[in-house]
Amino acid sequence: MVFYFKARPDAGDYTIFMGLDKFENEELIKYGFPEDVWFHVDKMSSAHVYLRLHRGQSFDDISEGVLEDCAQLVKANSIQGNKVNNVDVVYTPWSNLKKTASMDVGQVGFHNSKMVRTIRVEKRVNEIVNRLNKTKVERTPDLRAEREAVNAAERAERKQHLREKKKREEIDRLEKERQAEMRSYKGLMVTDKMTSNKDIASSNKSLQELEDDFM
Repeated sequence: MVFYFKARPDAGDYTIFMGLDKFENEELIKYGFPEDVWFHVDKMSSAHVYLRLHRGQSFDDISEGVLEDCAQLVKANSIQGNKVNNVDVVYTPWSNLKKTASMDVGQVGFHNSKMVRTIRVEKRVNEIVNRLNKTKVERTPDLRAEREAVNAAERAERKQHLREKKKREEIDRLEKERQAEMRSYKGLMVTDKMTSNKDIASSNKSLQELEDDFM
């Protein structure tokens, strides 16, 4: 089971989601999207909360309002963190999550600690948590199939870009050949290589002689 929430409407159309338990968290870790940003209460047990950004965005583009929504949701879904003030919430891109065979189910590390950021949550804001909970939807998605569909779409897009690139290169090649051919043709038409009627008349050759020359 995965729980989906909608971030504050004035910030844009952003989906926040989290797994029901550590086994769902394991699936979310395994089949995340490049646009996903992971949130967790620092040094405490909590839900793994994800924010799905729009394509092309990075976690530098998260607005303060959406960041606050995610942090409040993480705190509210931490048994220990929900009871205390001044909780730190860490967040990082999904691609920075590190999973090894020695880790417990749902446990993660980081490839690059410099890609991990921290936000301080002074206290729970019920107004925010209640607003998010009103948008809550429960689903049982096939996370693997969703990820494979995205991979297939990305492969198709790369192939299309490659076809378009090859087409542009072929058009450029044909145009260069055409330009080279035109330059060559113009070279044959230069003035000092052409014979005018005046030149023919001044040569004092008879019509028969000119025809013989042509032949």
